[in-house]
Amino acid sequence: MNSSTSSSEARWRGFVRTFLIAGAAIAGALLALSLLIDPYDSGRSPFALKTGVRPQGPRTAAASRGRDPAFAGAVFGNSHIQLVQPEQLTQQTGIPFVSLIAPATGARETLVLLDWFLRNRKEPAKALVIGIDRQWCFADPNRPVDHPFPFWLYERSHLAYLRGLLRFDAVEESLRRLGYLTTRSPERARPDGYWDYESGYEAHGYVAVQKHRDELRKHLDISGGNLTGQFPAAVALRQLLERAAPGVPVVLVRPPNLVTALPVPGTPEAEADAACRGAYARLAAERPRTALVDWRVDRPENREPDNYFDHTHYRRTIAVPLAADIAAAISRLR
Repeated sequence: MNSSTSSSEARWRGFVRTFLIAGAAIAGALLALSLLIDPYDSGRSPFALKTGVRPQGPRTAAASRGRDPAFAGAVFGNSHIQLVQPEQLTQQTGIPFVSLIAPATGARETLVLLDWFLRNRKEPAKALVIGIDRQWCFADPNRPVDHPFPFWLYERSHLAYLRGLLRFDAVEESLRRLGYLTTRSPERARPDGYWDYESGYEAHGYVAVQKHRDELRKHLDISGGNLTGQFPAAVALRQLLERAAPGVPVVLVRPPNLVTALPVPGTPEAEADAACRGAYARLAAERPRTALVDWRVDRPENREPDNYFDHTHYRRTIAVPLAADIAAAISRLR
């Protein structure tokens, strides 16, 4: 090997070494910055920072909302309970409520957010409202989530949290967080987490376009199809409540569905739906200060298609009386 080749290889090795060192230094600096400014207001920064977060999706905003000491009650679930307004629950119960819903999530994600809320209370929670839809009826305890969820953000392990910060979206959010922290009056995500989806459905033609209205006449199976008799989400919920929320009033809610989404009597679908309902009815009966509010039944509100955008997403004409039923159940439990 001649001297020129040897020199070239040495320069290349030097370049690679410098590049790797520089990359590691940049990654370390970004990680340190993210840890210090706490991009999602998770409370892990060693500094006392401005409360709240900028407007963003509920999957990440829940980290800030879930530890807000202004709230003593919370609503959990997905879009099937999203329209229950925490402000209405607050007015009717006297308990300040926050909505920690996350659309398109299931039992696993909800249990994570429930655990986060409970372990961030200095005083015991005063009430919990949990939406129980078909996602809570599946038999597989290891069923994959349908959409990405930042489990790392709610981890008890600090190491897992640090690993989660080493991702592009967290770095991006850290830069946005700097703007939020350094602006005198920044735009803040709604503290109570309420998100009214009506305007979005209307914008996509779910009221005006006839094909969407025609779909409502067709039967839709949302039973979960579980005939095994095993409901691991119910077991996990019971265990979490026993460990982290003894004595806390809990309302389990079977959210409303249009009548065409109710199971046909005598079918396997009806059997699966009844079995799932039974699992949560038993939890409500056996756990003190627990109630089941079941609106997944044939009632006048659920026979009116104009109360719905699709088979499972209802309008405020249903959300308001549903919230009133939930509030009344909380008052009885207290």
